[in-house]
Amino acid sequence: MKDTIISLLDGAIVTLKHQGVLPNDLQAVIKVDPTKDKAHGDYASNLALMLAKPAGKKPRELAEILIAALPQDAAVTKVEIAGPGFINFFAATTAAAQVVAQVLDCGDTFGRSLLGKGEKVQVEFVSANPTGPLHVGHGRGAAIGDCLCRLLEATGYDVTREFYYNDAGAQIRNLALSVQARAKGLGPEDASWPEDGYRGQYISDVAKDYLAGASVTADDRHVTAKGNPQDLDAIQEFAVAWLRREQDLDLKAFGVEFDVYFLESSLYDEGKVEETVKRLIENGHTYEDAGALWLRTTAFGDDKDRVMRKRDGGYTYFLPDVAYHLNKWQRGFKTVINEQGADHHSTVTRVRAGLQALEVGIPQGWPDYVLHQMVMVTRSGVEVKISKRAGSYVTVSDLIDEVGRDATRFFLAARRADSQLTFDIDLARSQSNDNPVYYIQYAHARVCSMLRKTQDAGQDFDHDLALANLALLESDQEKAVLNRLARFPEVVENAARNREPQQIAQYLLDLAGDFHTCYNAVKVMVEDDALRNARLSLGLATRQVLRNGLDLMGVSAPEEM
Repeated sequence: MKDTIISLLDGAIVTLKHQGVLPNDLQAVIKVDPTKDKAHGDYASNLALMLAKPAGKKPRELAEILIAALPQDAAVTKVEIAGPGFINFFAATTAAAQVVAQVLDCGDTFGRSLLGKGEKVQVEFVSANPTGPLHVGHGRGAAIGDCLCRLLEATGYDVTREFYYNDAGAQIRNLALSVQARAKGLGPEDASWPEDGYRGQYISDVAKDYLAGASVTADDRHVTAKGNPQDLDAIQEFAVAWLRREQDLDLKAFGVEFDVYFLESSLYDEGKVEETVKRLIENGHTYEDAGALWLRTTAFGDDKDRVMRKRDGGYTYFLPDVAYHLNKWQRGFKTVINEQGADHHSTVTRVRAGLQALEVGIPQGWPDYVLHQMVMVTRSGVEVKISKRAGSYVTVSDLIDEVGRDATRFFLAARRADSQLTFDIDLARSQSNDNPVYYIQYAHARVCSMLRKTQDAGQDFDHDLALANLALLESDQEKAVLNRLARFPEVVENAARNREPQQIAQYLLDLAGDFHTCYNAVKVMVEDDALRNARLSLGLATRQVLRNGLDLMGVSAPEEM
């Protein structure tokens, strides 16, 4: 219906250009939105306000002219002017209800599109250091990143999910030293415990398995513990593999899997870091100062130059990041999206600057970033900070154990990534309308229950009879559901284009609200076969769109609750 109205307004603009009312070179952006108050129709446009100045007329005057120039269409029963010049459209019930037939015909594909035209997109997310279990911040990144991938796939992109393992550097060595200390019988309370060592219970578990000569497999790489507490390199190799396996198990329990696991260490092993340094030097963008090698990132928009190689010969994190992103570009990914924590904000400019300094044709502003803010977990209004498993932070596994995968995923992805999030365990566990996950899933289960009742009553759904009588869906509550269903494809495209999975969460809440209101106001189990089947078809279409939307969030659609 929205596309129909846009087409009508576009036709009116063409007519007014021919009449000389509007300039021939005018490029109009037609915006049409559902109305909030159904007394003002089903859809509204601010087109007259936008074009009043180039037309040299008052908005209400231009609105009258636009309405007069609208092509005739049976899909619109009435058009009115409201306020300073808004144009309100009243949709014919038959036209609005056709979305039911469209949803039932498309099924699981309703809302999908070819927006991306098969373009390759790489989404890097989670990318946690293999030094401990995944914390809730990683969980938020996993939920947002995976939902974003689902959205991009639903809109026609060829998506690669990638996890970047920071398996090199000081933190990995601290992990090895911590496991070694445990293997020697030391605890965090001992004076000789590593100063920057890790203290969670999992360190003891790693040490125990190492001493027992256990074997672990991470991403098809098999590592067997040597059991020697003096061999720090062997301990490090085993500990990294052990924690990579644990993280992978947590992610699979969360419904998240990856196509590519990329190791930071491979950039060193294959000489990619040194090649990057050499190219930056050859391009004349580096200099030495105080024994360190610097990159002139200020020449590319950074607020200060950055150290690449420290005085001790070691590289800063910034340099392998540049080498890694060059590798992404060389693999053919012209669109790359990094979903990371807000603590990576400072790396965005320097990585982009480093890529520009390579002079290999990478465009400015590449790659894209989605940065999420921190998560605070509460129970009974009090912040929860401690996890038995991790020691000092709440893990993804903790949340899944507490509230289940569905609630964990939905809560972590349901707000804008750049907003701080409070994860209320009590709310996520509750079976009430205040719990958004329960509220949406209950709407889906409610339709399933409604269908079971009709079958028990010997009144099976008649598809053909329903579609022949969609015009009977004429109450305000039914029209609200119809209009909401029609918006789903647009919401999916907008969410994908803007990298905002929370738009799907909000849409599902709105649709569930419209359906619950309609269910309570409009009786479905009526004697009239035509009316009953028409209303059942509305329920079926709602169920289908709820299921499609929940799938984009990685959340299940239960048939009973």
